[in-house]
Amino acid sequence: MKKLFALVLIVTVFACEQKKQDKHENQEKPIEITETPFSLKDKKISIYTTAHNNDLKLSLNTETIIFEDFKQPLETDVAINVDASKHYQTFLGIGAALTDASAETFYKLPKDKQDQFMEAYFNVEKGIGYSLGRTHIHSCDFSSGSYTYIEEGDAELKTFSIEHDKTFRIPFTKKAIEAAGGKLTMYASPWSPPAFMKTNNNMLQGGKLKTGFYQPWANYYSKFIKAYEKEGIPIWGLTIQNEPMAVQRWESCIYSAEDERDFLKNNLGPTLEKDGLGDKKIIVWDHNRDLLFQRADVILNDPEATKYVWGTGFHWYEDWKDGTPMFDAVKRVHEAFPDKNLIFTEGCNEKYDLARIVNEDPKLAERYGKSMINDFNNGTVAWTDWNILLDETGGPNHVGNFCFSPVHGNTQTGELTFTNSYYYIGHFSKFIRPEAKRVSSASSSNNLLTTAFQNQDGSLVIIVMNVSNEPVGYSLNMELKKAQLNILPHAIQSIVLK
Repeated sequence: MKKLFALVLIVTVFACEQKKQDKHENQEKPIEITETPFSLKDKKISIYTTAHNNDLKLSLNTETIIFEDFKQPLETDVAINVDASKHYQTFLGIGAALTDASAETFYKLPKDKQDQFMEAYFNVEKGIGYSLGRTHIHSCDFSSGSYTYIEEGDAELKTFSIEHDKTFRIPFTKKAIEAAGGKLTMYASPWSPPAFMKTNNNMLQGGKLKTGFYQPWANYYSKFIKAYEKEGIPIWGLTIQNEPMAVQRWESCIYSAEDERDFLKNNLGPTLEKDGLGDKKIIVWDHNRDLLFQRADVILNDPEATKYVWGTGFHWYEDWKDGTPMFDAVKRVHEAFPDKNLIFTEGCNEKYDLARIVNEDPKLAERYGKSMINDFNNGTVAWTDWNILLDETGGPNHVGNFCFSPVHGNTQTGELTFTNSYYYIGHFSKFIRPEAKRVSSASSSNNLLTTAFQNQDGSLVIIVMNVSNEPVGYSLNMELKKAQLNILPHAIQSIVLK
């Protein structure tokens, strides 16, 4: 009898372990084989190109592209290979932060330039079709000064008011929503709690949220969401803290992974649910790729915290260490937590220098292209640029942290400057639409980067970016067919099959 019991126990344990293993294997391979695979038959090819030091800016190629029978490429050939039957993550959107600085710059421009700006960013046909937006909870560095929504010391939030934002940021955001066709997926991020809630009694220069103010600060998020929604700005989600490991000379606040986990599960998550805001998507981390896995590992492995988490957000500034982006960190989090989402929440080119725009420094735009291609290929569902608009100085910024934006508005002349970064982002946002699925694509050359998505309307979008100083001829291979294409030096292409 004892032997029989032992045998049953061994079999049961083995079955449980096998189930765990099977579940793990399923998580490791989030691939869907489509029931109706994409077919090249009757598809029209359109190729759009942007190139540095060239007039091509999201320009349509009028050449006829012909697919011929596939022939095995040689090792010396350059090829982009696509399998549109393999589907991965669902695309949420691409957009930018609608900051105080952006709004203030916008309202200093003439009316015709304001209209041009809105159309250029949010119209799908005439612009690049942004579908995602980020805003900030009271001030950040890209504000003209520090401010909160309450009087200092008001822990009960009796004086809470977003009146400050009604001058520029709220009307600016509402115009963006209107320009996007009435819908813009908006999320919010705080840079710092009010000074009295922090250990350093200062909104700037780091400090931590005092434990005694965890609950009042959680209530603050709830009040912000309700106030913005009352103004006609739906809030889809929020991040817990912008850059929680950076002591900055501007608004900042430090949370260890354990701090963020505990604030989320004990205060913020329950508070949003209690206040009828449980549907809001909560994003953790919201900082650089280097510590992305560590933060996700601590929070997402906690059963009480992870139930509130929609996904993990990240920035691209980790390259300050050695100049190299840590794209693999994104992949590692996706592998470990395939049931959670990944979203790029901020990136911009720092240290504004007009000469780099005038001379079309390719590093500015290519930083966007490289990041977007790698992040999407590693499982990211959404991508957010930092300031959507800045002035001719790279501001305004109340601590002199001047940066680049894809579009700059000259508040002296009233002119708009569309940089190559705007067009590079547009190669993704204009053609890859919300609810698209990423499909398999691979390059045989380090000089050509690629990603690909299939939209809900059946169209296929293949992005190809040449980071070299030379033009490249390459074959596009799919469904045992081949088309011969060319791409200019430091250029990006959107190949649309529709």
